[in-house]
Amino acid sequence: MAEEKKETPKKVDPEKLAETIANATIVDLNSTAKILEEKYGISIQAPVAAAPVASVSAEATAGEEAKSSYSIELKAVGEKKIEVIKVVRDITQKGLKEAKDLVDAAASSPQVVKENVKKEEAEEIKKKLEAAGAKVELK
Repeated sequence: MAEEKKETPKKVDPEKLAETIANATIVDLNSTAKILEEKYGISIQAPVAAAPVASVSAEATAGEEAKSSYSIELKAVGEKKIEVIKVVRDITQKGLKEAKDLVDAAASSPQVVKENVKKEEAEEIKKKLEAAGAKVELK
């Protein structure tokens, strides 16, 4: 009987690996995550921080005026998908592929387009997206 040679794992320099990951595009990282999950069974998920629980009375007295920053959430794309992609690209300063991926993902679940935006800017972005045919919510 012949013994099978087991492939020894290659030594990886953590600094080089971290630099490669930091310089990779979102598309490359997404593909890498899929390969890790499919081929090696490694699931990569972002950690979810527990949200602080606020009392209803404190929330009611604070009101909308107390909120200093908003997140713009894309709920639905509408019929003018290309127009929405253009607006998202302009707002986020992302590349065409990243903007398209975000808009495509919004078809299945709401996606945050931009976070920590002042009320005036958030309203302006909401108007632009709605003019392009998208459904938007400020949170």
